[in-house]
Amino acid sequence: MLFKDQLDFVTQHIKKNKLRVFMTVLAATMGCAFLIVLASVGFGLQDSLRNEILSDEKVTKIQVFGNEQFTDDQIHEIKGLEHVETVLETITVNAHTHSFFEGRDTNSELFVANMQDFEQVNGKLAEGKYPTKPNEIIVGYHFAQTLINDAERNIIDEKNKKAEAEGTHYDGSEEGYKESLIGKEIELSLVPHTDTAEETEKMNYTIVGVMKKPSYDWMVNNAVYMDTEQKPVIATNLAATGDVKEDEMFYSEFNIFADSMENVKPILDKLKDKGYSVYSVTEQLDQMNVFFLVLKIGLIFVGTIAVLIASIGIFNTMTMAVTERTREIGVLKAIGASPKLIQRLFLMESTFIGIVGTLIAVAISYVLSFAANAALPLILEAATGEDAFSRNEITFSLIPWQLVIIASAISIGVAMISGYRPARKATKIDVIQALRQEL
Repeated sequence: MLFKDQLDFVTQHIKKNKLRVFMTVLAATMGCAFLIVLASVGFGLQDSLRNEILSDEKVTKIQVFGNEQFTDDQIHEIKGLEHVETVLETITVNAHTHSFFEGRDTNSELFVANMQDFEQVNGKLAEGKYPTKPNEIIVGYHFAQTLINDAERNIIDEKNKKAEAEGTHYDGSEEGYKESLIGKEIELSLVPHTDTAEETEKMNYTIVGVMKKPSYDWMVNNAVYMDTEQKPVIATNLAATGDVKEDEMFYSEFNIFADSMENVKPILDKLKDKGYSVYSVTEQLDQMNVFFLVLKIGLIFVGTIAVLIASIGIFNTMTMAVTERTREIGVLKAIGASPKLIQRLFLMESTFIGIVGTLIAVAISYVLSFAANAALPLILEAATGEDAFSRNEITFSLIPWQLVIIASAISIGVAMISGYRPARKATKIDVIQALRQEL
């Protein structure tokens, strides 16, 4: 029997029982679509959390825990490890800076670092260049925005009160210094973090660079960054206030940077073997991946139950098909059709139902996924009154190609299994009884 004739045999029955086959395909579609959409939630949440972590952290950064200060020999040893890009010491000054410029002022944190290492880690600035001279500094992205005068402070206070009355918050983005700060000279004084702190004498610095915009819209970076050459100057000024002890003026944070994400784990293992207390965001990602792997397996298992329920309909449809076509099966056997051929004919029909149902389910799943990602942030915003959901790119549902393959394999496989028993039943029909059925 030619393959074309086998297809004709299958299509004739499908056309003859359009409504029954349609309802069976619909059941298979609903089961497969439920499986894909349910599992897509796990993939979507994992993608959102992963992006959240990676956008907040530099993925190649290895943090060093504890108050341990690296010696020059230790830094040299760590830099000598394969795939280590640099070791960056970021020094936080135990005081905030009070900056003055053209009748405006702002308070901000002060960080000191080796600018060559700092540039290697942070890369291109939003504007300007990195310091090359002792009196040059770079500032955070929002430094100019926070440089305000008394009149603007009053305006911000009024806008804040109005925003609070409406249940929102005003960030002061419309005020501040609007021109470029590159090349501008400002005055800085230091204010120790003590109750009786007095400001130090003002120091003159030139702004030569502006840091990139932070990853999140709600983050405000107006910090000041200096080269380590300024550390003695800062220490002298803080000592003059008498409010800060020498060993409490600075707090160092060491971070090790790998040349790529793939090389973070080998470096971590080597550092841990040497007794360093280190941590990387990749470890958090590994833990998260294990959790979501279990979650996705659970969701796929639950979704598979829906597919199995749909398989009952396929089994019933194929059983009725065998019963209704008993005489045709007898004729096929009488003219020499083998049991394998008869079995194949009915398996082709159940497979057809599985394939069509799966194709429609995949299309519907992508539509539902797109709709969920578009609608849910708006629903959450309406429910909570917070517009952060609409601004953030939260992925509630994600359908990767791997999920489509897994769901398709489950759906089509279950359809074939559902049709196997009726197909086997067809091969065991007695030819004489089958031919007598219509006589």
